[in-house]
Amino acid sequence: MPTNLTVILEDRPGMLAQLGEALGGAEINIDGGCALTSEGEGWVHILVEDAAAARAALEGAGMSVSGEREVVVVDAENRAGELGATARKFAEAGVNVELFYVSAGMKLVFGVDDAEKARSAL
Repeated sequence: MPTNLTVILEDRPGMLAQLGEALGGAEINIDGGCALTSEGEGWVHILVEDAAAARAALEGAGMSVSGEREVVVVDAENRAGELGATARKFAEAGVNVELFYVSAGMKLVFGVDDAEKARSAL
């Protein structure tokens, strides 16, 4: 199941490299992700298939996973309006989008308040 893990790191050089090395060393592929920094922290969202293995690799490297959630991954065309059309379907179904990023292969990744309802809306 596609899962988004949230990892909060110290905002300093090398932290993202450590995260990538921990997952790579455990042969866990990152299918997508995004990272932001604010007030000395780096918030990293990663899309993985095997959340338990990814969590174990990260925690084994001394990193704390602060959040884990099932996400809805939508195959999309690389064209204007694609995000709006998909998000509109969720809105019309009463689904709130709480997280969004684009992953490898032009897939839209949504963290929503009701994954089952979101999938039905598609």
